[in-house]
Amino acid sequence: MSKKILEPLLYIIVFLVVQVFVEIIARLVFHSTDTDATATVVKAIASSIITIAVFAWLRWSPFSRSYLQSRPWDVVLWTVLLAMGTVLPSAFLQEHLGMELPPEYEQLFIRIMNHPLGYLAVGILVPVAEEMVFRGAILRTLLHNGNDNDNGNRSTVQPFNRSTFLAILVSALLFGACHGNLPQFFHATLIGLLLGWMYWRTGSIVPGIVFHWVNNTIAYVVSRLMPGLTDADLIDLCGGDLRRELLYVAFSLCIFLPALFQLHHRMKRSAVD
Repeated sequence: MSKKILEPLLYIIVFLVVQVFVEIIARLVFHSTDTDATATVVKAIASSIITIAVFAWLRWSPFSRSYLQSRPWDVVLWTVLLAMGTVLPSAFLQEHLGMELPPEYEQLFIRIMNHPLGYLAVGILVPVAEEMVFRGAILRTLLHNGNDNDNGNRSTVQPFNRSTFLAILVSALLFGACHGNLPQFFHATLIGLLLGWMYWRTGSIVPGIVFHWVNNTIAYVVSRLMPGLTDADLIDLCGGDLRRELLYVAFSLCIFLPALFQLHHRMKRSAVD
C-alpha cells in the first residue's frame, strides 16, 4: 500500500483510538451510560483537546498563518451564509428520506446542548478537531502530489480532476461514517463534500472551521432558545403544509446558491489550478 493510503488510515485509526481511550476513562470515572449528558460532554471536550494536541504536535495537520494573513474576511462572511443556507435543505432531505435520529439520541442531544459546557464541546472544540483530522490531515494527504516536503503549501495540491473528486469524496465518507448513525452519516457526508471543496480551493482549514462552527452553533441556539423545536420535523414547523415547507427550502437555497457562487469566485485557487 502506498504512503498516500497508509497515512490517512493512520490518521483515522489515531482519531478513533483517542475516542475509545477517552470513552474507557470516562466510564471508569463517571460509571456512565451512553445517555449521560455530562459524561458525553466531558468526553467530547477531552477527546477534542487530545486530538488537537496530537495532530498539531506531530504536524499531521500543518498550520500556516499565510491564509489568515491574506485577510479572507469576504470568504469568511460568505462561508457563514453558506452554512446558514444548508440547514433547512439538509433537514428537508433527511426528513423525506426517512432519516431521523432515534428518540433517545434526540433527547441526549438536547441535554448536551443545555449542558453548561455543551457549547464549548460541540460549538468550538469539535469543529476544530474534526477539521484538523478530516481536512487538515486526511484530505491534505489524499490531495498530495507526492512531495515529501509539503508543509501545507497549496502549490502541491492537485487541480480539480477525477483524483481530486475521489479524495474529497473519501474524506467526506470517512467524516460521515465517524458520526456513527445513518442520519448523521448522510448529513455529515454532504457537508463533508462542501468542506472538502473549500479546503481544496484554499489549502486552509479556516473556512471549514467557520462553516462547522456556524452549523453547530445554529443547532445550539435552536436548542437553547426554542427547545420545543429541537426534535420537530420541518414539515411540523410548517403546520403540515408541504407548500410552505418548500417555500422555506427555496428561501434557504436563495442564500445557499449565491454564497456558493461567491465562494467559487472569491476563494483562491491552488497555484497549479
